[in-house]
Amino acid sequence: MRIITVSSFKGGTAKTSVSLNIGAVLAKKYKKKVLLIDFDAQANLTAGLGFDPDEHDSLAEVLLEKKKIEDVTLKTKIKNLDLIPADTWLERVEVSGDLASDRYSHERLKKVLKPLKYDYVLIDTPPSLCWLTESAFIASDHCLVAATPEFYSVKGMQRLSLFMSNISKRHPLNVLGVVLSFWNNRGKNNNSFLSVINDTFPGKVLSYKIRKDVSVSEASILGKPVIETAPTSRASEDYVHVTKELLKKM
Repeated sequence: MRIITVSSFKGGTAKTSVSLNIGAVLAKKYKKKVLLIDFDAQANLTAGLGFDPDEHDSLAEVLLEKKKIEDVTLKTKIKNLDLIPADTWLERVEVSGDLASDRYSHERLKKVLKPLKYDYVLIDTPPSLCWLTESAFIASDHCLVAATPEFYSVKGMQRLSLFMSNISKRHPLNVLGVVLSFWNNRGKNNNSFLSVINDTFPGKVLSYKIRKDVSVSEASILGKPVIETAPTSRASEDYVHVTKELLKKM
């Protein structure tokens, strides 16, 4: 089982879309058994798969040892693709119950996920360097960094890199790659942004980028991945290529 944390230190980097659509490609095209974990209290991944976060429990209940992980795992409409949804409890779970007094609370997610029998687990984290993000990194084998070719996204990556470096001193963490979304092949500053990203994560920028495509946001509204709603779109094509590249790297 490969556990991949998808992260960024800024909103609007398509982190959730990356998690959802790569997971869907793995399940549909490669017939892999995939679990998506929405570990962000905003619950965009949950909504993006057509679920109402107010109607379901999240991993918070499992981390607090009130429920088992199978009790909060949902079957999606896509074969081989399961989801653990998010809810607002996630935002303050680390200060709840016995987690608040557990000095090793960051290890609990890793323990919870260990018995699972999936080919791939993708964890969609909040766009912040918080307890949830640190717990996801500690539980993971790999990290996928989501970014966009803009100034604030690149600056956020530099802080994320330092955060990850500190964690990797205690828990080995492999940066699988940096996936760029909202990409414009004719962008005037593309080379400048790529240069800064390569300085932060040397050699980690993926060859394929996710181009700007309205079909991605349309798919989110429908609660489905873009490879289902617009399988011939350029975004769908890009996600297939990115997934193939990631599989080669693993």
